[in-house]
Amino acid sequence: MIPGTFEYYRPDSVASVVALLAKLGDDARPLAGGQSLIAMMKTRLASPEHLIDLSAIAELHGIREQGNDIIIGAMTTQHELIASELLAKYLPIIRETSLVIADPQIRYKGTLGGNVANGDPGNDMPALMQCLDASYQLVGPKGEREVAARAFYNGAYDTALQADEIVSAVRIGKPVAGHGYGYEKLKRKIGDYATAAAAVMITMSVATCTSASIGLTNVSETPLWAEAAGKALVGTQLDEASIAKAVAAAEAITNPASDMRGPAEYRTKMAGIMLRRALERAKSRAHG
Repeated sequence: MIPGTFEYYRPDSVASVVALLAKLGDDARPLAGGQSLIAMMKTRLASPEHLIDLSAIAELHGIREQGNDIIIGAMTTQHELIASELLAKYLPIIRETSLVIADPQIRYKGTLGGNVANGDPGNDMPALMQCLDASYQLVGPKGEREVAARAFYNGAYDTALQADEIVSAVRIGKPVAGHGYGYEKLKRKIGDYATAAAAVMITMSVATCTSASIGLTNVSETPLWAEAAGKALVGTQLDEASIAKAVAAAEAITNPASDMRGPAEYRTKMAGIMLRRALERAKSRAHG
């Protein structure tokens, strides 16, 4: 199908975007990479009367260090995340996750901000950001505020982002050196959303797990931070019994829909299998 008619704007500053959103109201939508919004517009699931393109705003692009944090501009593309030497040094799990998002053509256009902001439970980055305990920097007419990724998602396409705000950046604390990580994703074919996926970050001291964080993708109406599953691993040697306990705790919080990717019971079990694989990979990478 063809999108409905709309007015197009291409501001060059965040202040201009905020002013436009305040002026145009609920009929305006910001456009990041467009990989979600344009598809929805083509099927008339979204019909904004005003489209505000964010691509010309330099301050929304780029990746930088700020003390013990990494700041990623919202308009940074998946391709740029993959190519970043800074992320390869501190947060290689972001590259690992970006590489299984859609296909190369989409990764050249799709942005981190767009992936995390629209509340699509099938997107990969929200669960990863919860796993990393990231926070989102939001900008609106009342100024700037910061919201933790773990508190951002209320339901499918329902987030803490107000209609007159945009996500300007993502802030992630640098993990400790020698951490283990893994992102495992099951999908039917290249370019598809996950049937189920799991993100894992762990630290080890000698042979004992000292911290663990787990995020789950597309097995509920929101991304899931599996807090109890992570706690089940702390203080263990990541033996079979402790991993089985963590997998059971993670599966217990899932609530996937039965759809073309499989019945709900299958998708729950696949979440557990992806978690087990991600844990095995993280353990092999961790240096206590």
